[in-house]
Amino acid sequence: MVSVGERLSRARVQAFVGRDEELGRFGEALAGDPQAPFAFYVYGPGGIGKSTLLRRLADHGRAAGRLLVELDGRFVSRDPADFERAAGPFLDVPGTVLFVDSFEHCQWLESWLWHHFLPRAADDTLVVLGGRRAPQPQWAADPAWSRLLHVSELEPFSAEQARSLLVAAQIRPELRDRVLRFAGGNPLALSLAAAAGSEGCGREEIWAPTADVLRTLLAGLIGEVPTAAHRRALEVAAQAHSTTEELLAAVLPGEDVHPLFSWLRDLPFMESTLRGVYPHDAARETLAADLRWRAPNAFEAMRQRLADEYLRILREAPEERVWTVTDDLFYLFREGATLARLRSWSREDEVHDRALHPDDIDVLLRMATETEGAASADLVRYWAQRQPQAFSVYRLVSTGRIVAFTARLVLPSPPDAQDLATDPVVAAAWRYTEATAPVSPGEHIGVSRFSIYPEQYQVPSRVIDLSSSRAQAEAARARGRAYGFAVFRDAETWAERVKGTLADTGARPRVGDHTYGVFGVDWRQLPVESWLMHFISATEAPAAPAGPSPVSRSAFDQAVREALAHWRDADAFAACALLRTRLAADFGDPVGELRALLRRAVDDLALDPRGVRAREALTAGHFSGAPTQEAAARRLGLPYGTYRRHLRQGLDLLCEALWQQELHDPRQ
Repeated sequence: MVSVGERLSRARVQAFVGRDEELGRFGEALAGDPQAPFAFYVYGPGGIGKSTLLRRLADHGRAAGRLLVELDGRFVSRDPADFERAAGPFLDVPGTVLFVDSFEHCQWLESWLWHHFLPRAADDTLVVLGGRRAPQPQWAADPAWSRLLHVSELEPFSAEQARSLLVAAQIRPELRDRVLRFAGGNPLALSLAAAAGSEGCGREEIWAPTADVLRTLLAGLIGEVPTAAHRRALEVAAQAHSTTEELLAAVLPGEDVHPLFSWLRDLPFMESTLRGVYPHDAARETLAADLRWRAPNAFEAMRQRLADEYLRILREAPEERVWTVTDDLFYLFREGATLARLRSWSREDEVHDRALHPDDIDVLLRMATETEGAASADLVRYWAQRQPQAFSVYRLVSTGRIVAFTARLVLPSPPDAQDLATDPVVAAAWRYTEATAPVSPGEHIGVSRFSIYPEQYQVPSRVIDLSSSRAQAEAARARGRAYGFAVFRDAETWAERVKGTLADTGARPRVGDHTYGVFGVDWRQLPVESWLMHFISATEAPAAPAGPSPVSRSAFDQAVREALAHWRDADAFAACALLRTRLAADFGDPVGELRALLRRAVDDLALDPRGVRAREALTAGHFSGAPTQEAAARRLGLPYGTYRRHLRQGLDLLCEALWQQELHDPRQ
């Protein structure tokens, strides 16, 4: 007869995913490895899976025949002597493993533990502590403890790990992506959704958390909220991209916001940045969903107060502050179909922009040549000399490496004849103004002329997000701006993306081997603030054109590249243009089935001897988790130039194979 304890242990094994490093190091310690740690400290926000991991480690200890002492920090008294009595076998019985969960509730014991309790442990013992806060830094830095202590900050599950949990819980395929977007990789949120099952996810074709799920999530992720004012501060943080004390004061008039902001900042699921604080994804989505369910009018009212404040900042704030405001405004309405097509909310590979420096020119010219050709690079050189202030150079926050640049040109009326004669794209934009509503003397136009990001060329990305935010902030504050224009090489694809927000001028100027589309708006007819509110409140996505294939071949190829570029960003991939092609028209689980189709198509390249290297390059560059293309090349042991050649060949072969499926649809 199998005992209840054994049945519980087996169930935990079946439901457990991830945490391989922690399990491995603990297993080495159980086996008596002299190099293994003695103390394990696991921390992270509520709902991240600390208790689940500690139970799994306890199962391992029990299976190894160890005596276990399991304590809960919520029920530990303030007298160290009581703790010592409860954990007595740890000091007396060799091989004992001590577990202390919810350690944040008895964090005041920490110094006593390191100084007085743990050094008296019996032989071959181990200790595992789990809490919301990191240990005091001196213990990890102490030379004596550094070899004995293993500290792990638990991260949310990866998309694949989260999907595995939902598959094991038999959540229906068509519901999984909605659950994943809600849970943000948070194990508690995923586990609650899994426990609810497909029936508990509602009858709708999208998953919506029930009131019971929300209450449990709020209790587990956030804990007790002291007052109604603290609750409102949380609701601001749930909707705002990032929250500052000034923002709280603006949208919560009459409240003493200093202690509210201090409380927010100290919450274990909050991250602090230069722009304020923001909650982890699962906490954010839980708060927002709870408010929307509990008080939908209050939800909309809070969102409108935030929007009004962002528009005020856009008009009145100092120049150095305004460029992020449209980014914050768009984030409020990120669920709209228009923003899903055009914006990327990923914090992966976070970039920052700086003004153009003379030392940057060579890098910019190389990027322009690589993506658009020598003729375009000549125009970059020309405009960098004429309007260096128009350029923004983007660097990775993590390394400082230049990865992209953009340029937002300003042309007065009348324009310089040399500018029009030199750049066919700028000339096409000006001709459009003359044919529609001429620009008067003293007015000017703005042209977002270049957007060069070789690793994610002209697909929705953080670079385009930031450049657009700057362009819209500049337009809102400029005096005498008549038109704004954006320029994209894949005119057909971008015409669909910007439909309803920017007019397609119909101009298709040519530079070198490439043709560009020019899209614009007359700011004299539609003020920037009105345009922004129209842009962010649009909810209907334009229907895909009818016919055997709704896109051109060039748009289709760009859509394939876009899907690969956003492979590791679940939200961006779910909005990619490839999902609107005939290829994905009949998918029951569009995102999951498209991912599977792309993987099969890449693997199939190796069936042809020409495609073996191409398949390896595509797999390393997009599926392996390599953070950069350079890292992918190193993983394959190839020079970067050779790797790029194989990658280009792989993209060409993949696009051709998928295009044949698009045309002929083997499923029919």
